Amino acid sequence: MLNPATVERVLLAALSHGGDFAEVFVENKIEQNISMVKGEVEKARSGQDFGIGIRIFHENDYLYTYTSNEDEEHLIEIARLLSQAAKKGEQKNKTITFRKQFVVPRHLAQIDPRVVSIQQKRDVLAEVNHHAMAYHTAITQVRARYFDETQKVLIANSEGTWAEDVRVRTRLFVEAIATEDNQKQRGYIAPGAQKGFEFYSELDLRELAESAADTAVRMLEAKPCPGGKMPVVIDNGFGGVIFHEACGHGMEATAVAKGKGPYAGKIGQKVVSDKISAVDDGTVRNEWGSLHVDDEGTPAKRNVLLDRGVLKGYLIDKLNARRMNMEPTGSARRQSYRFAPTSRMTNTYILPGSDKLEDMIARTEYGLYAKTMGGGSVNTTTGDFNFAVLEGYMIENGKLSYPVKGATLIGNGRQTMYDVDMVGDNFLPGQGMCGSVSGSIPVNVGQPALRVSQLTVGGSGQ
Repeated sequence: MLNPATVERVLLAALSHGGDFAEVFVENKIEQNISMVKGEVEKARSGQDFGIGIRIFHENDYLYTYTSNEDEEHLIEIARLLSQAAKKGEQKNKTITFRKQFVVPRHLAQIDPRVVSIQQKRDVLAEVNHHAMAYHTAITQVRARYFDETQKVLIANSEGTWAEDVRVRTRLFVEAIATEDNQKQRGYIAPGAQKGFEFYSELDLRELAESAADTAVRMLEAKPCPGGKMPVVIDNGFGGVIFHEACGHGMEATAVAKGKGPYAGKIGQKVVSDKISAVDDGTVRNEWGSLHVDDEGTPAKRNVLLDRGVLKGYLIDKLNARRMNMEPTGSARRQSYRFAPTSRMTNTYILPGSDKLEDMIARTEYGLYAKTMGGGSVNTTTGDFNFAVLEGYMIENGKLSYPVKGATLIGNGRQTMYDVDMVGDNFLPGQGMCGSVSGSIPVNVGQPALRVSQLTVGGSGQ
């Protein structure tokens, strides 16, 4: 990392030809990936990435550059060149007094993964492989992947912010393939946390492996899903990806500051069902998407997005705070020093209600139970989405009848959230990666089970 004297000189160079704000972001990241197929290590890769990003604001515009060269003269030179590109005149001499941020540490790693041997990490994958393969004779292949990263960051700016953070994350990916005759089905699970290697002693590896295998085996018996409009019960956990994609992105200032998306200018208005309350909370202890400070050095917060259907706030970074005349919310994030930060989600949840999953099913005469969601796509401007169902079952006469394959959920995020008429009490988070203009970042989605009174289901069955 850089010393304060060097950082101050770089910031002053960045302001030498005008601009009213300058920022330096320093990152040192070490990561390891190990993948196993059929019980054998297929690939083991370790890497380190170091770099520095420099950003300048002039009112509501910005310029950004980055480098992996930490030489002071080089940094001052590229900062001065960036400042010249702004062409905003000369900056008077000034000094910067840094105020070091103190934050309560919530996300500490107990066992640093960097000191854990590759053999120990391989043993985790081997155990998962063993349990998944042993679950059923139909399981013909298991793919498992181990991932960890240690990211050290320093954020300093011309307002005097000096913030440092260490973020240690680890994640396990398990995919089981079941084969019967000429068809193959897939089960998948991928838990992660902002923890060290102790995470694996807290997981039930056998349960995880068998859960992925069970999904694959069950789907061998699946029939093609009937299509049409019907009630849909979406279970907890990764089911929250629909809210994240179709609604959460519309509440980021990246879109709202431009007046785009279905939620721009709607604070204080009812925008979804009054059954829905939602938060984005970067402070949840040790969660995958949590932070001590965001990538602009602002402390993470619990931001209320929706309260009983009413829009309460947005997710805002420093630049868009200027554009919107609002305060930053600790929501500025970036994949690495190669990206300028912007407003992004952290841990975005629909809060639990009081309904029971079994009651949602019992009160549905005919519909779909989406137990596990897969991937999909969304138009973040309109909120229109299309998501695959990895594991689904038809509901007939208030009971689960048979598994279905090829099901997709098609709709509009805001309308879908209006049509939620039951919210369960079985909240569960789910981990994922979110891509946007500032790169791919770790996020949590989450929800209890929900019932949508009417949703278009795509399928090939009758």
